[in-house]
Amino acid sequence: MYTTTELLEIVNKALAEKSYDRQPRRLYEPVEYVMSLGGKRIRPVLMLMAYNLYHEDVTPALQPALGLETYHNFTLLHDDVMDCADVRRGKPCVHKVWDDNSAILSGDTMLVMAFQMMQQCAADKLAPVMQTFTQTALEIDEGQQYDILFETRSDVSEAEYIEMIRLKTSVLLACALKIGAMLADAPWADADALYEFGEKMGLAFQLQDDYLDVYGNYETFGKKIGGDILCNKKTYMLINALAKADQPQRQLLEQWLATTDCNPEEKITAVTHIYDSLQIPEMARQKIDQYTTEALNALHKVALPDVQKKPLRQLALGLLSRQS
Repeated sequence: MYTTTELLEIVNKALAEKSYDRQPRRLYEPVEYVMSLGGKRIRPVLMLMAYNLYHEDVTPALQPALGLETYHNFTLLHDDVMDCADVRRGKPCVHKVWDDNSAILSGDTMLVMAFQMMQQCAADKLAPVMQTFTQTALEIDEGQQYDILFETRSDVSEAEYIEMIRLKTSVLLACALKIGAMLADAPWADADALYEFGEKMGLAFQLQDDYLDVYGNYETFGKKIGGDILCNKKTYMLINALAKADQPQRQLLEQWLATTDCNPEEKITAVTHIYDSLQIPEMARQKIDQYTTEALNALHKVALPDVQKKPLRQLALGLLSRQS
């Protein structure tokens, strides 16, 4: 079996060799630019890891894996426009280097390219693979719409939030694993268990992201601490704080949410203090542990020796080992 590092090297080499020499260049230059920015490539690696559980040569799954990474990067182009983001992976976003129209149109092109690559699989696998992929793409759009709708609501429940991040984040990880298993002719029970593993792992990872945005360390987390608080983002932390707060605490929290002109550090400190008083960090850690356990239980259901599943287990625990 390949190691995770070896699979990442295979993915990066294939992406580096990919040609974008079609015309007009203005359409494909942003595609080439965003695909060259790097990233963890978790999704294509997961697809190849799932395939590699059953077959040594991962070549038959490589093009669909690249298609999934292309699709993921397409969503980032559109997300950056909707979020008015300036930077992606330490570099200016496509819509900043070019313009909004270029980001939208080149993103649309990447979506088509993703479907083209996903179709490059064995003919007998084409229907189930495309059904899984298209269903996932629809769900991700649904999750993004929920996220937008939540921006103007103050009554978002924890259950609604969990469903939103499941759709927006988790299902693509789950899709990667399930398609990898399907391409490898794995038993359907294994494919479903791997889907559940990816889904629960994604939930744990996103909740940990919420937690570390408040309680993380910049040096290890790699992002500015308190960013979600400053932009009033509906996270697991804020949603539960609003639900648990008594009247004085909620009034104070809502005052900070309504504040547009304040010292950023003062707002971060004040909101964090409210979270602490409500034991929100303890709630978040318990939820992260819950989904991590559920993910590992799902992986246990895959009918293969533990030694073969060890790389997936290690990857999941590695993703969830970012320290505060």
